[in-house]
Amino acid sequence: MPNDFQPLRRALLSVSDKTGLINLATKLSAIGVELLSTGGTAKALRDAGLPVKDVSEITNFPEMMDGRVKTLHPMVHGGLLALRDNTDHLAAMDKHGIGNIDLLVVNLYPFEAAVAAGSDYNTCIENIDIGGPAMIRAAAKNHGFVSVVVDVEDYDVLLSELEVNDGQTTLAFRQSLAQAAYARTGAYDAAVSTWMAAAIGVDAPRRKAIAGTFVQKMRYGENPHQAASFYSNGDARCGVATAEQHQGKALSYNNINDTDAAFELIAEFDPANGPACAIIKHANPCGMAKAATMAAAYRSAFDCDRTSAFGGIIALNQTLDASTAEQIVKIFTEVVIAPDATEEAKAVFAAKKNLRLLTAGGLPDMCK
Repeated sequence: MPNDFQPLRRALLSVSDKTGLINLATKLSAIGVELLSTGGTAKALRDAGLPVKDVSEITNFPEMMDGRVKTLHPMVHGGLLALRDNTDHLAAMDKHGIGNIDLLVVNLYPFEAAVAAGSDYNTCIENIDIGGPAMIRAAAKNHGFVSVVVDVEDYDVLLSELEVNDGQTTLAFRQSLAQAAYARTGAYDAAVSTWMAAAIGVDAPRRKAIAGTFVQKMRYGENPHQAASFYSNGDARCGVATAEQHQGKALSYNNINDTDAAFELIAEFDPANGPACAIIKHANPCGMAKAATMAAAYRSAFDCDRTSAFGGIIALNQTLDASTAEQIVKIFTEVVIAPDATEEAKAVFAAKKNLRLLTAGGLPDMCK
């Protein structure tokens, strides 16, 4: 069984997003950690004056095929997967000259960004990472001995762990990193399979993976005794998940559900055809109206059912203006969502601290 504390003597860093890389590597090097790296990451480290050894130096095999093959080698995976308390593993490492890799820092080729940018098929294919996920899974499997970091926001967390534990990591810490690592590779593969199904016209794939990125922990779920968190699948389509919240406490499950229903409803009304307002309560419309002005549209929607509108969700198909905001604050409202809001409207709402205002930058695309 591995010890709770594991020293960190050798690290492999290979990242596409180089945010925070130099600071992390500098602090690792300062505590005596040997740095291994590949390609552009190694160049960035050298340019910063840091001592770094290319992976090709330990594999005795050059990177090839435009970088498609560089870390898929026993000298790398043996160093990640070897059980440090297994005599057979240690003998194999000694026989083949394989060194331990105690820390893996990898973030993957920006496949999701390539898809979001509308890249062509071949470009998306070239942005599918192979070696990265393989190393991540290997390191995460061997978390009894190896730490694996896949998110830039965990760099400082790692450094704090090392500082507190005199250059070592605890098993609980490595377990938390391993969980995050598997979540990342799972989400990455989900993105690839979803994109490929759409690209080749598979409407009903045999298996469908759905992944999301944490947005916020909600106060409770559909009922007060239930826990809930909000995740976004990364779709750039305008909606609650992409909207900016300007004020008020965190949204609850029911707030999000009702706000989404309201915004999807109001998106049916083209803003070019005039202002429209929808009021939703418990996912059911209790008022819907179009008018010459947004304030008039709100008043007409409110008049449909004044009782149910109390504590409801309001969605607008155009920018929220001060005149409409002044009408809305006359009664208690949970959430208002609109494509945008004027500064004057925001100032009106500022006096109602429990009122949540969301701006989405547009309306949901009804073709998606």
